[in-house]
Amino acid sequence: MKDIFLKENIFEILDYIDEGIQIINNSGEIIYFNKFAQKLDDIDTDKAIGRHVLEIYPSLSYDTSTLLKVIKYGKPILNVEQTFVNYKGNKITTVNSSIPIKSKGKIMGALEISKDITDVKKLSERIVDLQKKLYKNDKKSKDKKQSTANYTFVDIVGQDEEMLKVKSLALKACQTSSPVLVFGETGTGKELLVQSIHSASPRKSSPFISQNCAALPGSLLEGILFGTARGGFTGAEDRPGLFELADGGTLFLDEINSMPLELQAKFLRVLQDGIIRRVGSTNINHVDVRIITAINIEPKKAVEMKLIRNDLYYRLNVIGLRLPKLKDRKKDIPILTNFFIKKFNNKLSKNVLGVSSDVMNVFLKHSWPGNVRELENTIEGIMSIYDISKINLEHLPYQFEQYIYNKGLKREIKPFKESVESLEKSLLIEALEKSDYNITYAAKLIDLPRQTLQYKIKKYDLNR
Repeated sequence: MKDIFLKENIFEILDYIDEGIQIINNSGEIIYFNKFAQKLDDIDTDKAIGRHVLEIYPSLSYDTSTLLKVIKYGKPILNVEQTFVNYKGNKITTVNSSIPIKSKGKIMGALEISKDITDVKKLSERIVDLQKKLYKNDKKSKDKKQSTANYTFVDIVGQDEEMLKVKSLALKACQTSSPVLVFGETGTGKELLVQSIHSASPRKSSPFISQNCAALPGSLLEGILFGTARGGFTGAEDRPGLFELADGGTLFLDEINSMPLELQAKFLRVLQDGIIRRVGSTNINHVDVRIITAINIEPKKAVEMKLIRNDLYYRLNVIGLRLPKLKDRKKDIPILTNFFIKKFNNKLSKNVLGVSSDVMNVFLKHSWPGNVRELENTIEGIMSIYDISKINLEHLPYQFEQYIYNKGLKREIKPFKESVESLEKSLLIEALEKSDYNITYAAKLIDLPRQTLQYKIKKYDLNR
């Protein structure tokens, strides 16, 4: 009790210090930061604690992070200037002193004290930019409903090297207005990445508009994008298009390869000149829109198949980002699995602790054609149906049968006694959970004497 009391009081005291204090463990995971560090780095505590430091600060690397250097070399690094971009796109300059935390000669983690030295001039420039944006948005607020992006880079979960590289490149792309083309299969998280780019860009206070080009026929898509003029065609009304609605912000066009070629020519002119003309109108409007597009097939293949104009492709692919398939991110499958279990525990009021080793083996063998979205939907489906403490093989949906029954992954053949005990233990757990650990009721469910059940509970250590 004394140790806990002292620890709680120390953390309370640290919250009153006007310098950022952050602690990571020897795996590089954030385990504590005080209130000043939260404010300085604009960190959401619930999303950051337990995550790797490079996930939360993708602009840093193993070579530039003073915390990670201290863990690697075990020596203090004092009064070092460090500039980084946090996951919301704010550039921060600090002077850091980082020291290793050791126990019996072993490095247990590292502690860093950060002092903000961002100069007054930079702050003044930021205020001026913000005033311009607010003035611009205020002018349009009467006739324009703004859409916003909901995700930031911290919502992109994973420690795979390719994903960290994509996040790092995307964070750099945030600071420009150049077109970005994102390539990734369905379910890899293209819109998540795109929204993160907008949320970390200078346009983050302006609209984020998203449209899937495959969702509408070409004739309707033109009016949606460019707007319509009254009398331009039968039933046409004066309506702004997505380019006008996104003025000052970001327009995201998904599955750009589904846009008709003739409409692509008109789209190309907007990219080149920043001028749009509503369908049926002779008037032109100037727009300032950052264009981000996405495609779910190989871009060059789409050009060869004449799904994208060659000249448009090169105009869109100024900055190209490629999201890896989930099957190529094996290292992230356990991380994502635990992330989704935690998510749906909160959403569905469940208490699932994880997956069995057999299930994880299946997950690592599976090809995941639906990528991260398929994994998320799989976890949600299982947790919606079953009231369990752990996800086992019998809870997996039908698409995983090939890995369980004599194809791909085979069930491990265990000694007879071990197999019987494993089956017995699973049956007892199921009965106890179903009866809410009422011993009498659980014994009746499996037709077992109450004393025998109590003995087996003790044998397998199955107490609640």
